[in-house]
Order: sequence, then structure tokens, then C-alpha cells
Amino acid sequence: MASTEMVGKVSVERYGQIVERLREAVATMSRSQFVIGDGALEVVPMQEHGGGRSVRDDLFGVSAWLHRLSEDINVPYNTLKEHRWVASRWPERHRCEGVAFSTHQVLAAISDPEERWAAIRNPPLDERTGKRRWTPETTRQRVGYHGPGPETVQEKIEAVHDLVADEQVASQVATDLLRRPSVAFKAMTDDTARHQVNHAQVEQSRQLREAHEQKLTGSQEPFEPTVRRINHALEFLDLVGACQRFVAATGRIVPSLRERRFSEDERDTVHRNVDRVRATCEWILTAVDTGQVDVDEELAKLLRGE
Repeated sequence: MASTEMVGKVSVERYGQIVERLREAVATMSRSQFVIGDGALEVVPMQEHGGGRSVRDDLFGVSAWLHRLSEDINVPYNTLKEHRWVASRWPERHRCEGVAFSTHQVLAAISDPEERWAAIRNPPLDERTGKRRWTPETTRQRVGYHGPGPETVQEKIEAVHDLVADEQVASQVATDLLRRPSVAFKAMTDDTARHQVNHAQVEQSRQLREAHEQKLTGSQEPFEPTVRRINHALEFLDLVGACQRFVAATGRIVPSLRERRFSEDERDTVHRNVDRVRATCEWILTAVDTGQVDVDEELAKLLRGE
């Protein structure tokens, strides 16, 4: 006699068939997620500092290439970056067949590699089924997550990142946080954050100036030539000011280096940056002499520090 027990709207037998089919789908999806992570990792290897998860995703580095890859394969940037990180935490030989990518993702938070790799091979007992296997709840508990909300600093940071995935929300939150003096001060100690803010200010000024000029183009205002001359003068002063600030800073710093001993890595770093300065100066002269501001591939690579 057939069982009449139901799970939701389906029979126990049908439920078992659905579970098997979905498990196969999850396994296929997990393999695909690792393929994506491995591909992103090959294009842009991890550049960790101090053994942590933090990566210097500056304008000309990691983030730029990941954004390009994200667009080319139509996978959201944050998803691609997360898959890349998870793949880096799980070399192929340490991945467990039949264990979901999401489980690998949560257990990736275990900092010690040997502990991490041993943990995934020893799932806890599932009291409901009587089998040893990972569930979303036991996985979170294994890395110290017990409550309905994030507890550790890293969990809170990741939760905030999830909440501000939308650009409009992220922009508003960033604006609100930067109104706090201590937050703004701390943020500006990060080279990448400071560079992005400076770049945004320059870009915003350029867009406002272009919009203003386009507005004047169709008008017969008698002061249009004067406005254009003022804009030209401001651009000239900005450029000269940037050169003067660089010269002044160099004049202050270089004399203090007397009898200093630099390591080979430090010397290489300075040489690379001086090469970038030279290339930038040539770019400035070309723009001033010819009006051409395009950047060829070799210069672009140099400016990115490649």
C-alpha cells in the first residue's frame, strides 16, 4: 500500500526524487562556481598583504581587470571577486566532491589552511538524518557564527558589503559615513581610497565643465568666450599646481634620504614609480604640445604599475 505521507504538496516518494535532482543541480552549480573562481584567479592572482583577505584593488590593478572580466562573462563583480577568493582558499586537491560551493565558501573563513582542509573532511552529525554531513547551520557554527546577526568584525564587514551591493545604496552609505570626521580621516589613510576620491573629484569637475560648455554652445551669450578663457586658465593653473606640488614634496623628502640604506625591493619600487613619473611627464608634454591625450597600451601598463 502506497504511503500517504506528504512533504509540502508532494508525496514522500516524489520529494525524494526532487531532492536527488536538486542535489545534482547543486553539484553542477558548485563545479561551475569553482570554474569561475579558478578562471578569475588565473587572470588576477591574489595579492594578499600580511596573510589577510584584504586585497589592494586599486584603480589600475585588480578591480579594473575583474570589472572587465565581470562584463565579459556577465557575472556581477562582487560575485566574481568572492568566487576568486574562495577558489584561492581551496586548491583543487583540497576540495570535497559532493560538498556544496556554499559550504566551501563559509569554511574559507578558517584562517589556518591545514585546519580548514581537515575541517571540511569531518562534517558533524546531522541529528535529523543520522548522517554526517554539512548543513548551512552547522557550517556557520563551525566558523563561530551562532546568532541571527553577524558577530565578529569580519562578519559585520561582509554583511555590510552584502547590503550595499546596489550602487545607489552604496553611494548614499559612503556619503553618510564620510560625514563622520574620524571615518573620513581613517579612509584617507588608505592609498586606494584617497586616489579614488581624488580621481572622482577631477572627473566630476571635468563633467561639470563640459556640461556648462555644451550649454553655452547653442547660446549667443556675449560672455561665452570669456567663460571659455576662464576654464582654460583654471586647467592651466591646475596642471602647473600639480607639477609644483610634486617638485615641492620631492624637494622636502629627498634631502632627508642622506646616508639612508634601501633594500633591493625598496630600490626596485622607487625605480618603478620614477618610471611612472617620467611616463606621466611625457604624457603631459604631449598633451600640451599636440592636444593629444590618448594613452597607448604601453603607457597604460606603466601607469598601472605593470
